[in-house]
Amino acid sequence: MAIVEPLSPTSEGRRRLGIRSPATREPVGEIVVNSQADVELAIAKARDAQVEWARVPVAERARIVRGAIDVLVEKRDEVVKTLIDETGKTHLEALIMEVLPGCDYINFWCGRAVKELSDEKRKLHGYLRPYKKLMMHYRPLGVVGIITPWNGPFSLAINPTVQAILAGNAVILKPSEVSPYSSDWATRLLREAGVPEGVVQTLQGDGETGAALVNGGVQKISFTGSVRTGKKIAAACAEQLIPCTLELGGKDAMIVCEDADVERAAGGAVFNSMLNSGHVCMGVERVYVVESIADEFEERVKAIVSELRYGTGEDIDVGSVFWDRQMPIIERHIEDARAKGAEIVVGGEADTTDGLFYKPTFVRKVDHTMELMREETFGPIVSVMRVANEEEAIRLANDSPYGLSGSVWTKNIEKGIEIAKRLETGSVVINDASMVYGAPEAPFGGMKQSGVGQVNGLGGLRGYTHQQPILIDRWGVKKERVWYPHTPKSVEEIDGMIRFIYGSALKKLGFFS
Repeated sequence: MAIVEPLSPTSEGRRRLGIRSPATREPVGEIVVNSQADVELAIAKARDAQVEWARVPVAERARIVRGAIDVLVEKRDEVVKTLIDETGKTHLEALIMEVLPGCDYINFWCGRAVKELSDEKRKLHGYLRPYKKLMMHYRPLGVVGIITPWNGPFSLAINPTVQAILAGNAVILKPSEVSPYSSDWATRLLREAGVPEGVVQTLQGDGETGAALVNGGVQKISFTGSVRTGKKIAAACAEQLIPCTLELGGKDAMIVCEDADVERAAGGAVFNSMLNSGHVCMGVERVYVVESIADEFEERVKAIVSELRYGTGEDIDVGSVFWDRQMPIIERHIEDARAKGAEIVVGGEADTTDGLFYKPTFVRKVDHTMELMREETFGPIVSVMRVANEEEAIRLANDSPYGLSGSVWTKNIEKGIEIAKRLETGSVVINDASMVYGAPEAPFGGMKQSGVGQVNGLGGLRGYTHQQPILIDRWGVKKERVWYPHTPKSVEEIDGMIRFIYGSALKKLGFFS
């Protein structure tokens, strides 16, 4: 939990925010909050730069952007240090959740850019085919605002930013005030690779800056964060008639079937509940285990959680809570569960002696009357509920206002797929969890309160374009048969065409499909 504190204003009266490490309480730095005037200037600069950037051939854009991989690999230790200072996450988490996927996202999208964004000929069907040709042009939207969260500050900034600029847009990145420097690395690396300054910019600040960006006249907003803020952004974008993608909260369910590999499932439950101190939107927040294997499963979970090390340094498993405002939510959910009959098997309390830590926690005997099973906790807690069978697990998994991701654990992959198809969630993983966003080929997005739209996928780059169809006359005749003046012959010709195409044996054979 970075500790964000107001500081005295600058001599010009501009607001300042100080940031301290959640793990050590030591100062990390400060930011000057960008005002609405700053946002307006940045958008104007981006508009000017975008016009020239859009003229750069896609292959050349990809060549420039790909150079950011070399910069990231070279400077990975600096990036990792920034991440650890701001969030208190472990060294390994900084590598596997930020640097490694960051390299992969850049590489993947640069490899897809020419294929996905080049003009594309499409075959027409039916009566138009002899007369017209169709070309699809993937036109950049213009200026894209990207607002990123504090839990994955680098990877969740670099991925959409790279997609948007490869598509020919300019990007204004607004990081969370909790982890401003970590996200700004995305801008720094791309600029060092050769992306023009106006094409990618960072604006620092809090909700005031974010609101100014959303309402500033950009052509799209990509937002990752809370449901509450996401709804406000959706309303603002609707008012302006601009598109948005919203990746919001999650309460992901893990279904452990009767035939699951208990050892793997227990390890996966703990890891995917504790990873990133539990601050993963698609992390495991609810575990439903079939009664017949529950004793064995819970004993293994207890053993694993009991051995986890938290704190700072290289020999730890779980880092600090990233943001001081998250700690009261975690504590409230645990106390509510305890009061309603849950058993806190391991942990269940904060440790704020040296930093802002919550002890790795295992809770069982939970149910859906508890906040721990209804609201997003975002903490290092594995919560296990026993169910009579897989049907009950499916029903309970779907009994949630959220629908971001989920997982099914079974040795029978076909059964796992069938269960996955019945889950009301944006994506499902079988015999693992928290992985879909890391596979850029897979469209990622939530159902219900978990968001609007999808990111990534094989059409991901096109989500930052307007698909502009260009219809071309094939023969260049001087006059179309249906142009004025209308005559009996015009009617006869069109009526004959209808009978020939749609009432003939050729139609039944699919000749004009």
